[in-house]
Amino acid sequence: MKPAVVSHRPFPIWLIPVVWTIAFGMWGLSRQASVWRDEAATWQVALRSTGDIARMLEHVDVVHGLYYLSMHGLFECFGPSTTVLRLPSVLAIAAGAACVSLIGQRLAGTHVGLGGGLVFGMLPAVQFYLQEGRPYALVAAGAGISTLLLVTVLQGRDRGRYWVAYGCTVLVCGYLNWLALLILPAHLATLLWTRTAGRVRVRWAIASTAATAGVVPLILFSMTQSAQVSWVPPLTWHMLIGPAVLLAIGGLGSLVSRPTASRLSVAAVGLPLLAVPQIGLIGLSLFQPLFVDRYILFSLLGLALLTGGIIDAAVREAARRSARASRWVLPVVIAMAVISLLPQSLAKRSPASRVDDVLAAAEQMRRLKQDGDGVLFIPAARRDTRLVSPDAFTGLRDIALARTPEESGTLKGVEASPSQVRAAMLAERRILLITDAPQVARPTSGERDRTKTEVLKKYFTPVSDEQVRGRRVTVYEHLTSAP
Repeated sequence: MKPAVVSHRPFPIWLIPVVWTIAFGMWGLSRQASVWRDEAATWQVALRSTGDIARMLEHVDVVHGLYYLSMHGLFECFGPSTTVLRLPSVLAIAAGAACVSLIGQRLAGTHVGLGGGLVFGMLPAVQFYLQEGRPYALVAAGAGISTLLLVTVLQGRDRGRYWVAYGCTVLVCGYLNWLALLILPAHLATLLWTRTAGRVRVRWAIASTAATAGVVPLILFSMTQSAQVSWVPPLTWHMLIGPAVLLAIGGLGSLVSRPTASRLSVAAVGLPLLAVPQIGLIGLSLFQPLFVDRYILFSLLGLALLTGGIIDAAVREAARRSARASRWVLPVVIAMAVISLLPQSLAKRSPASRVDDVLAAAEQMRRLKQDGDGVLFIPAARRDTRLVSPDAFTGLRDIALARTPEESGTLKGVEASPSQVRAAMLAERRILLITDAPQVARPTSGERDRTKTEVLKKYFTPVSDEQVRGRRVTVYEHLTSAP
């Protein structure tokens, strides 16, 4: 009787980057219980009903509509907290690391896959958005999945279900941020580089066109809300330094990557994935300022993959000299990266890594307020403190507010006219003002905010002025000589 043959499945190395990235993401996830203004937008919108969210999207932030609705569902199920706010980003970056690992292993072996997957979550920009309650990490995960599906097809598994999954993934990415469609020209560059068969190109074109067509309505509608990106500065030469450095590293990775029998290689996938979104966003920014690194965070999947190629080249070089020494190359490289990036890693997990902290200002309000006080916000966007922590404002009157954010379908609500605001302020005995700390504040703009400032200066005196984590809370008392 023949002994039974026991088959051992190879260990799924992609699990190592997943566990590594999740552990990296959970480290200091709460950032000392701080939430900054961008995340506050997610938080306060996610607390609204689906109907209120839909009304808001008609006026503002339609580009983030799918993300807001998803976070609303999570807040409904698990309650609002910094963990619920940021954990989706941690899991998304972990999924992206898994995709890098799988792609690298399939194209060039274990060291490329394992090295690239471990590196992805450690990249400084990725670390920042790894713990951010915004949609950019989710877009990166979708870009990783779509690239993995493309590689799967190009390696001979040209199946209809893969193309459907590819199109759906790109579509979802587009609805999380329509600049994610820059993944398509990157994939087209890979198809051209590898001289893919015409049938595969046609299927890619069909899937890509369908996904793009699905996102076009969002693109067109979002253009009516273009004032939201008016803060983005025009493109300047110094803004190109970062992309130039990334492309230089990527170019080195493509040069030293392991050659393959087919044209499909780490360079053919990684370099377009890194370079094309960067160049594409620069091109768009020549017409409309849009160059913000987080919009193309997903391009760093290509950098991680190419870095895996550099690590693999180092392992191969070491193996020529000593097989035993080559085993230590990857652990040593990762250990050195962790140590060298430790100051940055610690900094990104502190409240000071962001402009301000909404929750810290709310805690000041709890301590300084008295029942019956009035509260003002300069600018009105600082009302996010109240929207994220409404219980901290119990017993206070928002004296400038005419229509709530929910009623007006806006992020910050609609305030009364300057004359109405002035009259309301003069009727108050005490006013608590929430604004930006001087080091992050912009000059007061708008007649309404100037009125607030002038009335406080002329008819009130500050009795308490405290600053914490980029926000300022000042308590004013009405002068007895005021009319």
